[in-house]
Amino acid sequence: MFRNNYDNDAITFSPQGRIFQIEYASEAVKQGSVTVGLCSKTHVVLVALKRNAEDLSSYQKKIISVDTHLGLSLAGLASDARVLSNFMKRQALASKMTYGRPIPVERIVDQIGDRAQSNTQQYSNRPYGVGLLVAGVDETGPHLFEFQPSGMTQEMVACAIGARSQMARTYLERNLDQFADCGREELVTHGLKALKESLNQDRELTVENASVGVVGWSVPPEGSGKKGKLEGFRLYDGEEVGPLLEKALEGSAPKAEGEKEGGAQAESMDIS
Repeated sequence: MFRNNYDNDAITFSPQGRIFQIEYASEAVKQGSVTVGLCSKTHVVLVALKRNAEDLSSYQKKIISVDTHLGLSLAGLASDARVLSNFMKRQALASKMTYGRPIPVERIVDQIGDRAQSNTQQYSNRPYGVGLLVAGVDETGPHLFEFQPSGMTQEMVACAIGARSQMARTYLERNLDQFADCGREELVTHGLKALKESLNQDRELTVENASVGVVGWSVPPEGSGKKGKLEGFRLYDGEEVGPLLEKALEGSAPKAEGEKEGGAQAESMDIS
């Protein structure tokens, strides 16, 4: 890992124009368990694979509700994600108190991007070792954004981050044309199928290791002239995931998992 002293801080460029500490932070994201996000014309879905560090520990939380119209999923250091999610909650509350309206999704994503990028300009700080998928709806419709440790943010139609996420991305690319017109349940089904693609062959999705978050607009009856109502961010965890898994995985009943998830396991319990 020795880089000729160019990796001692997050503000020094190497002669090749690289900042190695940002690359190290991105490696923490790649070691985290996979999470998938999908966006249609009416809804945004987050699906995440939870991980436990050992058989005696509980599964770590992977999806966090920020506001009634906004939520996120994480891959990487859970402690860094907690700091960023708390910052987002404060900004969302400030928008309601100051302007009397929910904060636009793109604005709050830009704010955490600026916060992360400022860490690459001060010697005493380090990059956040977490990647986020931010899902939300506002006046312009549903949105899905990806946040990277460098501070870069970009809007996505579908995305997967974390360990073994390439196989999930392959599924998303193969079915990309279908997502725009999908309803709530269809989008959840696609998300769980993409998540299943990233698992080892001897592992399965269960009610213990899967989480689903959904937010969007309800579809009004045709010709009514009414605007759809906000369906607030809803987190499905534990037994609530069971019916979603049964439908997505062709009726196979979810089984209790007796051991920790396979794949590249993080050395620290804080990596999720």
